Amino acid sequence: MTSSKPSFAGSRLYLVLDRSAIGDRDFVSVAEAALRGGVDILQWRDKTASDSDYYAAARTLRALTRRHGKAFVVNDRVEMAMLVRADGVHLGHQDLPVAVARALVGPSIWIGRSTHSLTEAIQAEAEGADYIGVGPVFATPTKPDYAAVGLELVRQVAESPLKIPWVAIGGIDPENLPLVLSAGAPRSAVVRAIAAASDPEAAARQLKGILTG
Repeated sequence: MTSSKPSFAGSRLYLVLDRSAIGDRDFVSVAEAALRGGVDILQWRDKTASDSDYYAAARTLRALTRRHGKAFVVNDRVEMAMLVRADGVHLGHQDLPVAVARALVGPSIWIGRSTHSLTEAIQAEAEGADYIGVGPVFATPTKPDYAAVGLELVRQVAESPLKIPWVAIGGIDPENLPLVLSAGAPRSAVVRAIAAASDPEAAARQLKGILTG
């Protein structure tokens, strides 16, 4: 990892900016408001975009996050992460294996992996992931195929010998975030709590305050 990029370990608030959660609003405006509100890492997720549309959006968000001094992560698309020089790429279970992605992107791009059990978390670290997402903690429409893992998995991962950074994700909002932190999560990722908020900046600021307070 390059020294010029923001620190993942020092980050607290991770936003998965999901195109479907934004609705008909301008994604750049939502992203900029979220960054002003305190988002440390911004991940772009658009499951339906063409390659050209995804590339254009990712380039714009890469430039925006760089201006704010924040990290940018591409969802799923390894080649896009390379093309726009993203800080990271996040992989789900249907995506490339970590080792294959690493062979493509090299050591300078973070590779994240979604995990749904302690076994998967430990396996992802062994495979060379730089960080993992743990969840979905609570039920969420953005991950309808996965049952909520609950706070118990958060506790298990927090008490495990895992050495790489990790982030709790899934249905987290200002009301239940304190429970997630009490279970041992060092940082949180959200989707709708910011992306679907009427005021993304205020929503991000509220979440960041809970995380750092």
